[in-house]
Amino acid sequence: MISGKTRLVALIGRPVGHSLSPAMHNASFAAEGLDFVYVALDVEPEDVPEAVRGAAALGLRGFNVTMPHKRTVFPLMDELDESARVSGAVNTVVIEGQRLSGHNTDGFGLVEACKEAGAGLAGRWVLLLGAGGAAASIAVAFCDEGIEELCIVNRSVEHGERLSRKLRDAGKKTRIEVHPPEFMNEAFSDDPVIVNATPLGMREDDPLPLPPERLDENTTMVDAVYRPGVETAVIREARQRGARVVTGERMLLYQGVLAQKLWTGRQPNVRAMASALTR
Repeated sequence: MISGKTRLVALIGRPVGHSLSPAMHNASFAAEGLDFVYVALDVEPEDVPEAVRGAAALGLRGFNVTMPHKRTVFPLMDELDESARVSGAVNTVVIEGQRLSGHNTDGFGLVEACKEAGAGLAGRWVLLLGAGGAAASIAVAFCDEGIEELCIVNRSVEHGERLSRKLRDAGKKTRIEVHPPEFMNEAFSDDPVIVNATPLGMREDDPLPLPPERLDENTTMVDAVYRPGVETAVIREARQRGARVVTGERMLLYQGVLAQKLWTGRQPNVRAMASALTR
């Protein structure tokens, strides 16, 4: 039962009506008997600074941030974790008094999803499609897992090089290369981990983020994009071609697991969260 002692956490973004996060987090709170409730708040872009200040003033324990506000909240934080600093984007905020701590849990979520699928990362060759905030968070986490080489493919090579420099400045020792999209037509590892960190796949009529012939039984195809209740086209194609797949929905689950742990200090009920996503 919600009372005056109930701790509030939230999601801010625009739009948020489609989000699975409230069901996922509230299922875990209920299963663990925690006096927390999670709500989705639709916030106009120009109102984000006021909303962030208001969250602290109202005593929220924290909040998630989704598109298009992940970069907007970045300069409003009092401190940032490494993933947020490198990516320039925040998806989870923890509030202690009036102090705001910004995190980016996307990379952790994808690492955990890969582990669940039996896709080990240590020593692997990784092809990362995209160089935005999600790609940067994933790159940080994958480098920390001990991948051998990270190949960044992005329409803007300049943006890819910028991400490469940020990773090196953060002390990552992984060998990093940056290429334009034409690299997808060249020969590369015969045992690749390919990560789609572009927006391609958010709409049903989007083209695939890579040539389908690059997908085979030796490939691990990882998609950071998720569409509620629908597999993305690249995941469907990868399954048909015998590739191992890791879906964006599992990344959503495990990034939420870390976010909830940051808010509550306890390990969430992963089974309840996963069940809520399935429903």
